[in-house]
Amino acid sequence: MKVTVKYFGMIAESAGRTEEVLDVVSGTSAIELKDQQVQKYQIQDPESIQLAVNQNLDNKVELNEGDEVAFLPPFAGG
Repeated sequence: MKVTVKYFGMIAESAGRTEEVLDVVSGTSAIELKDQQVQKYQIQDPESIQLAVNQNLDNKVELNEGDEVAFLPPFAGG
């Protein structure tokens, strides 16, 4: 199944792209996808990365065909 992955900030720099469409195995969770991409692109400080699935900050979901997964860098407050 295909999912769209979007990268922002330092994550996009590490990945060398801002977006890609991936073919993932049915039953893959958002956390599993994060782990795969962190390894693939050698993304630093993976614990600080938040995931948004279909614009919801929830990384404990199973992905479905056509989902959008955003890799978000740490947010600065002020």
